[in-house]
Amino acid sequence: MDKDTRNALQRATQAARRLLEKEYAEQLEGVFDILPDGVIEPQPGEHLDERQRLVRQKIVAAIRHKRAGGMKPEIAVADYLREAAFTTLNRFAALKMLEARKLVQQCISSGDNSSGFREFTGLALGLATLSDKGYRLYLECLFDEIGREVKVLFDRRDVASLLWPRRQAFTSLLELLNDTPLTTVWGADETIGWIYQYFNGEDERRLMREKSQAPRNSRELAVRNQFFTPRYVVEFLTDNTLGRIWYDMMQGTTALAATCAYLVHRPAEIFLKQGEKAPEQEDATDLSQEELLKLPVFIPYRSKKDPRDLKLLDPAGGSGHFLLYGFDLLLVIYEEAWHDPSAPVSELTGTTLRHDYPTVEALHEAVPGLILRHNLHGIDIDPRCAQIASLALWMRAQRAYNDFGIPRDQRPAITRTNFVVAEPMPGEEELLEEFASGLQPKVLGQFAKVVFKQMRLAGEAGSLLKIEEEISAAITEAKKIWQREYQQGIDKHGNQMLFSQTEMGSKAPAQLALFDVSDIPDGEFWDKAEHLLIDALHAYAKSAANGKGFQRRLFAEDAERGFAFVDVCRKRYDVVLMNPPFGAGSLVAKAEFEKAYPRTKNDVYAAFVERGIGVLHKRGRLGAITSRTGFFLSSFQKWREEILLKEAPPVVVADLGYGVLDSAMVEVAAYCLEVAP
Repeated sequence: MDKDTRNALQRATQAARRLLEKEYAEQLEGVFDILPDGVIEPQPGEHLDERQRLVRQKIVAAIRHKRAGGMKPEIAVADYLREAAFTTLNRFAALKMLEARKLVQQCISSGDNSSGFREFTGLALGLATLSDKGYRLYLECLFDEIGREVKVLFDRRDVASLLWPRRQAFTSLLELLNDTPLTTVWGADETIGWIYQYFNGEDERRLMREKSQAPRNSRELAVRNQFFTPRYVVEFLTDNTLGRIWYDMMQGTTALAATCAYLVHRPAEIFLKQGEKAPEQEDATDLSQEELLKLPVFIPYRSKKDPRDLKLLDPAGGSGHFLLYGFDLLLVIYEEAWHDPSAPVSELTGTTLRHDYPTVEALHEAVPGLILRHNLHGIDIDPRCAQIASLALWMRAQRAYNDFGIPRDQRPAITRTNFVVAEPMPGEEELLEEFASGLQPKVLGQFAKVVFKQMRLAGEAGSLLKIEEEISAAITEAKKIWQREYQQGIDKHGNQMLFSQTEMGSKAPAQLALFDVSDIPDGEFWDKAEHLLIDALHAYAKSAANGKGFQRRLFAEDAERGFAFVDVCRKRYDVVLMNPPFGAGSLVAKAEFEKAYPRTKNDVYAAFVERGIGVLHKRGRLGAITSRTGFFLSSFQKWREEILLKEAPPVVVADLGYGVLDSAMVEVAAYCLEVAP
C-alpha cells in the first residue's frame, strides 16, 4: 500500500472515530442520561421505550463494571465510548473486506441499494413498513451469521455493540468507507492493521508523551507502541525461525528453501545425523569473507515434529501480521508432513497426520482449522487487537479454503483462535466471593482468588506477567499439604483442615492466607485443577439470568478471557515472534516489573526478549524487531552477557537503522535467537 493510499485511510479512520464518538456521546447523554463526567441518573427517563430501557440497563452495568476494576467515573464513560466506536468501525470495515473477498454479498458499498439488501427485502416484504426499510435488521442478521465464527468482533451480545449510529451519522460513516480513494484498500490483507494503528492519531500520542515520559496506564502503553511491522521484516524473522526450524527438521528438503525469500542458509551446509557430532574444524581467522562462506557448516540434528505440535506465539500481537505469515508457511509444512513417509506421530493424537487425514482432500478441509487451533497464538493488552487479529486470521483461513477449491457451504466452521487479551480479572469483590465460595472442593475457590489477585496488573504487564508461575506455585504448595496430611490420615474423619501460610512454608504465595484441602477427592484432582476451575466458570456464566444476571455475565466473561490468557501463558513454544513495546513500562506496574525483570528492567523490549526465551522449548527460536540499543549500550550489558550469549545466542542479525517502523524515530535491528540445547 503506497503512502498516498495510507494517508487517505488514516484520514478516513480518524474521521470515522470522531464521528462515532461524537454520535455515541450524544446518545449517552441525550437519550440515556449518562453524562461525560460519569454522572448517571439513578432511574431511566420516561421518554425511553422498553427496548431502550434494557439497553440503558446494560450500558450502565458495563460502566459500573469498569469502575469496579478501578476506573474513575469519567474515564469509565470515555472508555465505553471508545470501545463502542472502534467496534462499530471495525465491523463495517470488516464488511468492506468481506465484500472484496466475496465472502458476503454486497451489503454496504451501495448503502441500502446494495445487492445483498435488495435480495433480503425481496424475501421479507414486510420490512417496507420499517423506518429504514429493514436495513439495520439486515446488517444485524449479517453480524449474527458471521458472528457464529468471528464471535469476538460480531457478537451482538457484546456491550460495546449496544449503540447504533443514527441515520445521519450512519450515512456519513458509509460515505467515509465508500470514498473513492479507498477503493483499492479493501482487498489488501494489511488494511485492517493500518486501521488499528490509525485509530489513535499522532497528536494523541504526542500529548501522552508531553504529560508523562513513561506510560501512565495500559492504554497509553498500547497507544504509544502501535507501529506497523513492514512485511519484509515479518518475512525475515518468520523465515529464520519457523521456516528455519522446519528446514532443519527436513534437512533442507523442503519447498520453504525456495519460497522463503529471507531464509539464511549457507551453500555448504552438512546436516548431522542423530547423535552425530560435528568434526573439529581448522582455524579460519585468516580467511576472507568469500572463503568463509564456502566452508562447510555442520547443522545439528533436529528431530521432526508433527505440524500440530509446532507452536508459535506473538506476545505483543497487534493486528496479527506475524501470525498471518506464519499461517502461509504452515500450509506448506502441513502438506509436506502429510507426504513425508517418515513423519512422526503427534503428541496430541498419538497418530500421524496421514493416519488422521487419509486423503489430501481431507487434509485440505481440516488444515486451516488445525493451524488456528493448534499452531498460532497471540497476546495483546489492547482489546481492539483481538477483534482485528481474529478477523484477519479467519479471512486468511477462508482464502486457504478458496485456494483448495472448497465451496463456502462445505467449509468447516472456524469458531475460535488463540489470540487473547491480557487484562485484569473483573473487580467486583462480591461476585468473586460468590463465585469462589460456590466451588467444590474448597481449594478451587482459593485458587480463583490467587489468579484474580495476581492478574490485577495484566493490562499493564501483558505477556510479561508470569501468571503461570503464580498458579503453579499455589497448586504445588496446596498439593504438598494435601499429600502430607492425607498420608497422615488426618482427613479420614471428615474434619475440616485449615493450614496457615506459616505451616505451608516460606515459598507459599504471599497473598494466600490458607488452603483448605479437607475435601480433595483423590490425587487425580491436582492434574485437572485448572480445568475444573474454568469449567466452573463456564457454569457460572450460564447461570446468569435474573437480578444481577447481566452484571454476573460481564464478570464471568471477563474472567473467562482472563483464564484464556493464563492458558496461552502456560504453554511452551517452538517459535516466538514479536515487535514488542520499547522504552519505559507502565508507571502502575513499575515496582512489580523491576522485581520480575531485574536484568532487563531498563527497557520493556529487553524484558520481552527475556520472557520470550523463557517460554521456548530447547532449541526454540525467537525473532524480534527492536531498538538496536541493546547491542551496544552499557545499560544492556546483562541482557547481552547473561541472556543473549548464555541462554539464546543470536543466529541472524540485520541492523536496519531508521525509517523502518513508520513514524517511530528509532534505529532498529531485526534478529533471531536460538535457545541453547
